[in-house]
Amino acid sequence: MSNPPTEAGGAAVGPAAESDGPAAGRRHTALPKARILIEALPWLTRHHGKTVVIKFGGNAMVDEELKAAFAQDVVFLRHAGLRPVVVHGGGPQINAQLERLGLTSEFRAGLRVTTPETMDVVRMVLAGQVQRELVGLLNRHGPLAVGMTGEDAHLMTATRRWAEVDGERIDLGRVGDVSAIDTGAVTALLDDGRIPVISSIARSTEDHHVYNVNADTAAAALAAALGAETLMVLTDVEGLYADWPDSDEVISELTASELEELLPDLASGMVPKMEGCLHAVRNGVRTARVIDGRVQHAILLEIFTDEGVGTMVLPDPPPGAGRTGHTGDRGTAPPGSPAPSEPGGRP
Repeated sequence: MSNPPTEAGGAAVGPAAESDGPAAGRRHTALPKARILIEALPWLTRHHGKTVVIKFGGNAMVDEELKAAFAQDVVFLRHAGLRPVVVHGGGPQINAQLERLGLTSEFRAGLRVTTPETMDVVRMVLAGQVQRELVGLLNRHGPLAVGMTGEDAHLMTATRRWAEVDGERIDLGRVGDVSAIDTGAVTALLDDGRIPVISSIARSTEDHHVYNVNADTAAAALAAALGAETLMVLTDVEGLYADWPDSDEVISELTASELEELLPDLASGMVPKMEGCLHAVRNGVRTARVIDGRVQHAILLEIFTDEGVGTMVLPDPPPGAGRTGHTGDRGTAPPGSPAPSEPGGRP
């Protein structure tokens, strides 16, 4: 019997060598990575070219590993063909700076009471510290991120906001609601392949003061104005709890009307977030998602897997359509994709 053919150097070439050699082992080791990419293909197809507005906040803003993971997720979305827009607050950083300056901070109805002195600090911290750090993290991956505030190019116009607590009207100072949005500058950046990073402050056309706009409120208004596919709000909790504090069960999804019924009983810190989600889905945004920002790569898990890490709010279904008639997609895999691994799987 003849010996098997050899290559230069004497290595045997043949079926046995091909199946048992180190190259084959490497191919088999890498195969699961290829499967993961292929499984993501239907979701990449569905979301390609779509605008996603992400409100960055909570613990993800102060934990270095979470900040780095957040930046990676956003850049991944950009390179995967989505159009991400980041809106950020800066509660922890504002609190720290106010404490250093000896200024007290008070919250009413989940919103910061903002005096003119406090507003100066808010503006400085959001536009001069938080935004710059976030832009820097994103730009480690390429010349992508551009920072701006709601003041720039009349992106956001504010009106003074009042709160109501136990039937009493409360003056919140320099706290504003978004009364108008001009998306021109943001759209131009997106069309140029950039990632807008927006600080949630805006100027009023009535008194020309600069107002502190809650970042959840600002992100929701911007998502609606842009006709975004999705609004994503990062939080420090798993999602919207069904019966907190008596239960830690998270509501996986609910409609706008179902959320509206729950709003009066929510903890004050969740109210702006859920009001923002409600505004978004009632003004053209396909889904609004409150996700656990303490989970690394929570954004990718939410968009590209059926795992999910929070609560999804959907527009109300058309009359007579029932729950299956809404425009949400949790539990409904994109065309050509395998069925979700569990009932309630996400796209």
